[in-house]
Amino acid sequence: QVQLVESGGGLVQAGGSLRLSCAASGSIFSISTMGWYRQAPGKQRELVAAISSMGSRNYADFVKGRFTISRDTAKNVVSLQMDSLKPEDTAVYYCNLNRRPSWDYWGQGTQVTVSS
Repeated sequence: QVQLVESGGGLVQAGGSLRLSCAASGSIFSISTMGWYRQAPGKQRELVAAISSMGSRNYADFVKGRFTISRDTAKNVVSLQMDSLKPEDTAVYYCNLNRRPSWDYWGQGTQVTVSS
């Protein structure tokens, strides 16, 4: 059974930074793609950033140059460094572990609020 536990959300002023972390249990972390998604009120969940098992990174256009995703396979942790935050980044951020279509796991989500 895989569990994903996120931490690091909170309230920050525009222009500030936050770092989200997601700790994964289980033995499939190293062969899975890890991702961060977000969902704002009234909107669909969307991909923010992803990192493959080989370390390839993919970013949504709206975070390029501001957010950085990284993974520590030894610790089963994926992180999202968020800089230059904007009010429109306000959302619940979800950690995802997948190797689609074989498996697809989600964390419980962590709130990020950026005030103007």
